Amino acid sequence: MKKNRFSMLALLGIAAITTVFILSCSDDDTPSPTPSPTPSPTPGTTTKNPACFLKDKEKLATIYTMKDLDGTGRLYEVNYTADYKLDEALDANISSTMGLLGFVQHNLYDSVPEPPTNSTLSFLPGCSAFAVPDPQGNSYQMGRNYDFLHRVKISGTDQYTYVPISAFIVRTAPAGKKKSISFVDGLNFGYYQGACNNDTTDLSLLIGLPYAALDGINEDGFAIGVLSLNEAPTMQTDPAKKNINTTVAIRLLLDNASTVDEAIDLLGQYNMRMFNTDDKHNYHYLMADAKGNFAIVEYTRNPSNPSEQFPTRMEVLRHNDTLRCVTNFYVSPTMAGTNDGWGSEHGKTRYWDLRSTLQNHNYALTPEAAMSLLSLVSQERKDNDPTSFTQWSALYNLTNKSVRLALLRDYSKFFDFKVE
Repeated sequence: MKKNRFSMLALLGIAAITTVFILSCSDDDTPSPTPSPTPSPTPGTTTKNPACFLKDKEKLATIYTMKDLDGTGRLYEVNYTADYKLDEALDANISSTMGLLGFVQHNLYDSVPEPPTNSTLSFLPGCSAFAVPDPQGNSYQMGRNYDFLHRVKISGTDQYTYVPISAFIVRTAPAGKKKSISFVDGLNFGYYQGACNNDTTDLSLLIGLPYAALDGINEDGFAIGVLSLNEAPTMQTDPAKKNINTTVAIRLLLDNASTVDEAIDLLGQYNMRMFNTDDKHNYHYLMADAKGNFAIVEYTRNPSNPSEQFPTRMEVLRHNDTLRCVTNFYVSPTMAGTNDGWGSEHGKTRYWDLRSTLQNHNYALTPEAAMSLLSLVSQERKDNDPTSFTQWSALYNLTNKSVRLALLRDYSKFFDFKVE
């Protein structure tokens, strides 16, 4: 990994998992609701924090590959070498984020907390993403902004305070599968900025990092990102299929799919379950590959059954340049007349900024212009809007199997990574 400095703008849209976990070796030690970042002394520093629920040497070795990449506790890199048991996860019929947490504790931990971790999970991200070639047609790109404002309510008031996150780049190379790099919001696991370097916060839950990816790319140049929708969660119920949840699906695709077509085929083999802690949020995916293919995958309501409680139909939207970008409303014509489709205002301004910029450039952008577009649609921090504030912007080069990352709308400093 190397860091470069440039004077250009960029960022790209996203989706997030919000999770508050108890992370300690005792039952009553919880993260502070208003934590103070604990910077590491120098970039590249490893941690001395415990991982009390892990005993296996390979798992511990994975956790302690963690490095603080710029010495601020806001960006860590983990080289995940242990077995995260994807086949077992796919057999587990995971239907919710709580089900995923249970899988991690009972299948990846070496000892389970008693009682099991008390957690609250939800996806509430605002996101923007696009897929374009460069003007010469020499490479293909996917841009993505991850927007989410983690906040906690100040006791006795109606005010909120912002909690800074730690972001993770996770490298995986599962036996017989595809290598990949992916990005995880550490605060979805309770890891605020600097928590992983404070010598006290337990790191055991990091063993679940592969299942918390929000976007990523694999060795064949397939990339994917997830974005939120204001709709009831997808709940497919085909009895002939096993269940899979939002982020386990991302892991399945990064490990196995070389192309968009392969990814679509894999998704179709499972019942998608996107339930978290309420029935008010759903998600869609943007995916792209090194051959220049791209697609938006959405789960919509059946128009022949207007009383349907949850979305159940998988729709693939592609082969049209206007489908190269997406934010936080349905683009499917099936949902056009609903408040969650074209009638929604969630992400509408960002969407038209994306679409008009792409159209004005004939649906091709240089890497510099692509990053500038991410900057254009990035979101500033608004304490009353939990789907505001761009945490990272990622520009994936699908041809070179690499990604350039900007944190917190700082487009003067980039982090470069490559699938190796």
